[in-house]
Amino acid sequence: MAVETSSIASLKEEIDALKKNRGAVIMAHYYTRPEIQDIADYIGDSLALARIAATLKEDVIVMCGVHFMAETAKILCPDKIVLEPDPQAGCSLADSCPAEEFTAFIKEHPGHTVISYVNTSAAVKAHTDVVVTSGNAREIVESFPADEKIIFGPDRNLGNYINSITGRSMVLWDGACHVHEKFSVERTAELKKQYPHAKVLVHPECTAPLRILGDCVGSTAVLLKYAIESDADTFIVATESGILHQMQEKCSSKKFIPAPPADSTCACNECAYMKLNTLEKLRECLANLAPRVEVAAETAAKARKPIERMLELSEKLNK
Repeated sequence: MAVETSSIASLKEEIDALKKNRGAVIMAHYYTRPEIQDIADYIGDSLALARIAATLKEDVIVMCGVHFMAETAKILCPDKIVLEPDPQAGCSLADSCPAEEFTAFIKEHPGHTVISYVNTSAAVKAHTDVVVTSGNAREIVESFPADEKIIFGPDRNLGNYINSITGRSMVLWDGACHVHEKFSVERTAELKKQYPHAKVLVHPECTAPLRILGDCVGSTAVLLKYAIESDADTFIVATESGILHQMQEKCSSKKFIPAPPADSTCACNECAYMKLNTLEKLRECLANLAPRVEVAAETAAKARKPIERMLELSEKLNK
């Protein structure tokens, strides 16, 4: 149920006061609710949030996103208190890659470098050589020799996309994001006919047939940048619909249309896990300094190395 406007204002005042009292910083992913994004100190995709978390001075971090993002923040900031408004905010993609099964998969392919998408548990990252996001996956894969044997997990769609644009033959784990897989190619094509001058923005976690329709294929940050810089005035957006809030904020004169899922009763595609972050839960976690995110020390130590390698490679490759 939507929160009344007056209640939103009151909740935001309480959260702001608690944040100052706790010496906390609020971070939010582009897919969270608009009111969460509006109150956050930092908004971004997984790469941006990881980069920022590694530099924060505050003692308390509230990660409004999904659990693997909070885990990543805790791994990078072991001495800080990391809170998540709802521990049930999981990730279908991360869930599609159980650590025990992924470890067995690695053993079946000896001599391979293991590249894991950031949308994985800390336990999976602990068995990874380097982590990537949708924003840096291509450049990090291409930083390895052309004949490097690589395992890429867990997203088969992103891995397939990277293979197709780099000419690689990475071995792919068979996982996927339930949100990005639900987009309807047929209904999106119909929208394109209705708005022939619209640019189609597609996240690489989407299936290959949908990516073919894309004028721009990229991470949420890349899609947002494209929308800001493009001369077009209408966009069909094939990623979680939470990003439309930032797109509309940054481009108030432009029209953004969410690409529809296959379910004909729905006009947009949302991640139910991201939407578990609410102002009420954010207030309570700041008031109680809970729920806290903890990662076992041994797992965190192993998982930290591939995350830091990603950040170092990203910085080096973007110089």
